[in-house]
Order: sequence, then structure tokens, then C-alpha cells
Amino acid sequence: MTLELDEQSRADLVKYRMSRSRETLKEADLLARECFYNAAVNRLYYACYYASVALLLHNKIPSQTHSGVKSMIGLHFVSKGLMPIKIGKVLSTLFEKRQSGDYDDFVLCDKEMIDELTPKAILFIDFVESLLK
Repeated sequence: MTLELDEQSRADLVKYRMSRSRETLKEADLLARECFYNAAVNRLYYACYYASVALLLHNKIPSQTHSGVKSMIGLHFVSKGLMPIKIGKVLSTLFEKRQSGDYDDFVLCDKEMIDELTPKAILFIDFVESLLK
């Protein structure tokens, strides 16, 4: 994520990232409806990741990795009380579930997991949008 942007370019990129976030939420829903639960968890994570990147970019906070994005959200928003701990944990939870579902053997996400994680992902993204206003 580059910070060498003028204000209009930064605003455009933030808007694009939030658009990708919402689009990726829809992808998760489609995958879940077809019972591709591991892939749906992946898309839920990326929906929150894109929103997180938008928030960091908006605030000119650099981060180059997925772990860095998680850390910066915790450091600059959760620890300062700008984001409730409960909402901040959504990104970490989805990161762990996505890592496990993508890379560990014999890990199968299920409908119950999707039903639990989807509203949390929506809450996270909605909260990020409120911080961007």
C-alpha cells in the first residue's frame, strides 16, 4: 500500500477498496449458498481485509502484509478505543479461519461457521465505513 498519493488519488483508492469489500461480501454469500464454505470464509476475510486496508490508507498508516494490517488496526484503532475490541477481533478471527481453511489439511468450514461469521464481517465493514465518514 503506497502512501505517495495525492489526496484525490487516496480518496479514490479508499473508495475502490470499500467497493471491493462489499463486492467480496457478495462473493462469500454466493459461495456459501453453494456450500463452498472454506471459500466463503476466505472471501469473508478478504472483505474485511479490503475494508481494513481502506481505513489504514485513509489515515495514512503504512502496512505491507496481512499481519501488518491486523497489527496496525489493533495499534491505531482498537488500542486507542476508536474501534471496540469485539469488532477488532473479527479481522483476527477471520484471518485465522482463512489461514486454516486454505492451508491446513482436513479443515472443513461449515454452514454454522458461516452463519456465525457473516454478521460479524458485515458489522466490521459497517464500522469501518462509519470511521471513514
